[in-house]
Amino acid sequence: MKRRDFIAAAAALPILGSGNALAAPAVRKKATAKPAPKKTTTTAKKPVAAAEANENRVTAAALPQEPAARWRTYDLATRIEVRRGNGPTRLWLPLAMFKDTPWQRALGHRWQGNFERAGIYRDPAAEMEVFTAEWKDGVQPQLELSSRVETQDRHFDVTRKHCAPERGEILRRNLQSTELMPINEKTREIAERIVGRVRDPLAQGKVLYDWVADRALRDPETPALAAGGIDTPPELANALGRNAGHALLFVALARAVGLPARPVFGLRCDYSKLFPSLGALGELNRAFHCRAEFYAPGYDWIPVNPADLRQVVIAEKLSPDDGRLAVLKKLLFGFWEMNWIGLNTALEVTPQDSRSRPLPFLATPHVETADGVLDTADAERFVVSIKASRSEG
Repeated sequence: MKRRDFIAAAAALPILGSGNALAAPAVRKKATAKPAPKKTTTTAKKPVAAAEANENRVTAAALPQEPAARWRTYDLATRIEVRRGNGPTRLWLPLAMFKDTPWQRALGHRWQGNFERAGIYRDPAAEMEVFTAEWKDGVQPQLELSSRVETQDRHFDVTRKHCAPERGEILRRNLQSTELMPINEKTREIAERIVGRVRDPLAQGKVLYDWVADRALRDPETPALAAGGIDTPPELANALGRNAGHALLFVALARAVGLPARPVFGLRCDYSKLFPSLGALGELNRAFHCRAEFYAPGYDWIPVNPADLRQVVIAEKLSPDDGRLAVLKKLLFGFWEMNWIGLNTALEVTPQDSRSRPLPFLATPHVETADGVLDTADAERFVVSIKASRSEG
């Protein structure tokens, strides 16, 4: 829902001025003959005048025009280096969403390095675009990748319905159970208890969002999936509880009541107008952030962002009862501040030609050597730098 208070201007009826009337000069009548009546010329009001008056009145009472779109252009520069690799090395790096949306557009990519082969492939099922590169044995892999992306803030307007429905295959895919979010009897029981008798999809999404948001505020240190009662593997729950957990908790509960939902993995790339902790400047290699969206017939995909509530509570050291959090909680249902670039919505990803088992998701670089999957948190063997510069579109 748009976070603007529109104030309708009062319809103003035209008020006639009351100036002093001029007296008509006295006419001395002749006694002999009555003068012929003067032909009075009356200027009739044209019918269009009434129409124009009505048009002016309607315009005065109407809501203001939608503000012009404010696109911001981000140039992302990613530099990657793999040290002490053993055997051939392969890299998979997720790119910005390739499909244009009302809130994001990918404008292109350029790359250079000492790789043997490199290119981009699309996974149509996952709606994901991935850059991949391969290096020979004995080469210390180096890569520089530049991407240009445009974004503008994303708003959901409850007063507007979209006519175009989503494809059935996409909706069915976003109802499936995954390792991260097993949709079992326990999950369904929790979700159905939350929504109660609410049956409208939009209202169900709001009820589930409020429930998850309250946990993000009250239990910020607890892994969200575990706190929600979702039986995900402990190692995943602990890792994701610090970042994507609340978004995934919302998605799991939504799917459990038959509401198509999906996480949207992405990267913060700019300062925030809401809270300093909701932005990222300088080095962005730890600015990964996950959001979520759900589908309501007639409204298209609706954005939510419960994970940022937890971020604010921890980073800004606010009490859960702080009034600013109440405002932020309302705002983050239906709004995304686009100081963030969406990458993909894919779960259980198998990178093209990879020898590893399926990944829970692909939102950060994935590297394989002869020794297996490289731990990209190992700063001695893997160096990644991501920086962004912005220009107003």
